[in-house]
Amino acid sequence: MNTEIDAEEFFERLVGPLTFATFMVAARTSMDLTQAQMGKLFGVSKTMVCDIEKGRQSVSPKLAYKIARKAQLSEQLAVMLCLQDQLNRAKIKMTVSVEKAS
Repeated sequence: MNTEIDAEEFFERLVGPLTFATFMVAARTSMDLTQAQMGKLFGVSKTMVCDIEKGRQSVSPKLAYKIARKAQLSEQLAVMLCLQDQLNRAKIKMTVSVEKAS
């Protein structure tokens, strides 16, 4: 039996499908910030942070990258989730893959 699983699979088992909303909660939690503190750090309102975390508000790839970088989490994963959420909202059945440019 293989007991190794990747981080994404482990995370999905804990909280369900991985979205930018769940990534945002993980980023904020890892930095030990309130929604108000997170908003201030990135120049957005507490309400917007709440809306992002509930999946009601999308973010730009640039903001997704900044959040991941500041939280010392994967920038690639953050941008990929941000773009995937946008496709899903538009009901475009495609999967996003992101790689760092060389």
